[in-house]
Amino acid sequence: MRQESAYYIEQETRLIAIKIKVFLSSMKKTSEEILYKGQWLLLKKDNFVNSKNEPVAWEIVERIHNSPSFAVLAKLIPSNRYVLIKQFRHAINNYVIALPAGVSGPEVASDEDLNKCILKELLEETGYTGIIKSRSPVLKLNPAIMNSDFLLISAQIDEKDPRNINVRQRLEPAEEIETILIKQDKIKDFLLDQRAKGIDITSGVWFLVHNLS
Repeated sequence: MRQESAYYIEQETRLIAIKIKVFLSSMKKTSEEILYKGQWLLLKKDNFVNSKNEPVAWEIVERIHNSPSFAVLAKLIPSNRYVLIKQFRHAINNYVIALPAGVSGPEVASDEDLNKCILKELLEETGYTGIIKSRSPVLKLNPAIMNSDFLLISAQIDEKDPRNINVRQRLEPAEEIETILIKQDKIKDFLLDQRAKGIDITSGVWFLVHNLS
């Protein structure tokens, strides 16, 4: 019998805790309605009753397969440079400075599968082969409008590894990504310069800059 991964055990435990919390909460969900279902996302309306017995409706976005997304904070050794990307994002019709990131799929059934998926995404977007140093607990991404699990990954890249010399990205047709290697003390000024040029910045990158300094 296949052993369940730590991620899915955590998911099951968290779901039980949520059910208990919801049962005891003043705000109670009564029904839901699918408004739109696409290939990757769905839009639904969830209906609640608050503590005053008043109806409350809330529009929510979900992924069809609610697999965790992730972002990778990767550091090159020995130069101690960090890996950022400049990527075109269709939702904002602009380029954005971000961390390498991706979404795991329903085929990810174990911690080993998840780690392989994360490192594969790092390789495809940046060309670099790395190792995972740590992984955050399951976090929530924009819970005001989404029900989406998220993981922040810390990774290390050995610049002396032959695989990390003359690297090559493996991008999909919908992806336009430039890899940026930058020292920690240069990141903030770089982000401000990019913003002044009209390039958007993800909140996660800006937050991490302050955490690193």
